[in-house]
Amino acid sequence: MTMSLNASTPNGAFNGINRKKIETVDDVIRGAEEHNAVPLWPQMVKFNPPQPNPKCVPQIWRYDEVRPYLARAGELVKEKDAERRVLMLINSQREGPYTTDTLYAGLQLVMPNETAPAHRHTAFAMRFIIEGNGGFTAIHGKRIQMNHGDVILTPTWNWHDHGKDGSGPMIWLDALDLPLFQFFPVHFVEHFKEKRYPAEDVNAEESPIVFPWARMRKELDGVGGDWAKKEYRRADGGYVSKTLNPSAERINSHKSTPIRRETTSCVYHVISGSGESRIGEKVLGWKKSDTFCVPSWYPYQHTAGGGETVYLYRFDDKPMIEALGFYVEEGPNGVVRDENKL
Repeated sequence: MTMSLNASTPNGAFNGINRKKIETVDDVIRGAEEHNAVPLWPQMVKFNPPQPNPKCVPQIWRYDEVRPYLARAGELVKEKDAERRVLMLINSQREGPYTTDTLYAGLQLVMPNETAPAHRHTAFAMRFIIEGNGGFTAIHGKRIQMNHGDVILTPTWNWHDHGKDGSGPMIWLDALDLPLFQFFPVHFVEHFKEKRYPAEDVNAEESPIVFPWARMRKELDGVGGDWAKKEYRRADGGYVSKTLNPSAERINSHKSTPIRRETTSCVYHVISGSGESRIGEKVLGWKKSDTFCVPSWYPYQHTAGGGETVYLYRFDDKPMIEALGFYVEEGPNGVVRDENKL
């Protein structure tokens, strides 16, 4: 049986099924809403904007302001009360685990002789070690010592736990793709039956999931010019994950990076040095151990202060954005888009 528009039916209703009067645009809107149907035309620009329109904004988290609360949490929040003792770095324009619209960052603390118990999850994670010695992370049976500046991967669905010896706290910057799961509701966590997953010590220099800072710094210093950028890549040259992409930058004293704009969003952490970043119309001054974010499509430029070379750690969502065909960048020569990709 086919249903056709009956022109003789008042208001053009389908065979008289809809007997309400539909005489004005307001009648259309209000009546459609009663049936969970909403007109697109008043919101066309919202869903089809002339340029990317991220919800998050440029923001900085100053380490010397946040750290006292994290340290005090280490005293007040006991190991048994917190599976992970973390302060999430939340963007002021978002609710939930958002540092940018697609990236999560948090400062995690493990106290002496503690264990952050073993679990595994769908989300991909990375750790950048900020402070402390004697800490370790054990990932799917491989126990790795943490050293300042190292980047350590936690691949999806790998058992992992963290621990610390008896001398002082260990603090690192977590990076995860948690915001993606608002769109893909497939994330979950499984807890191991014991606090620690059985593991053996491995040499961090030989592990494919550890990127020592000494090695990356040497590579950056080997690049000529006043600014250098290197991505952390697998041995075969591929991205370290399907969602997150870590990298590092070097900026010589009193020098600036090019002005960039791209459809990725990113989080920066200051390894050493001080300076400022202009992100859109906002200028953020930063120093060692601060963390800040650059939302998608904001033009940005970093400038090093005087006295020492600046080194920055960064992670972004480029692997995912690129794989989906959404990656666009704007440099000195204008917008670059690969229009040959289907």
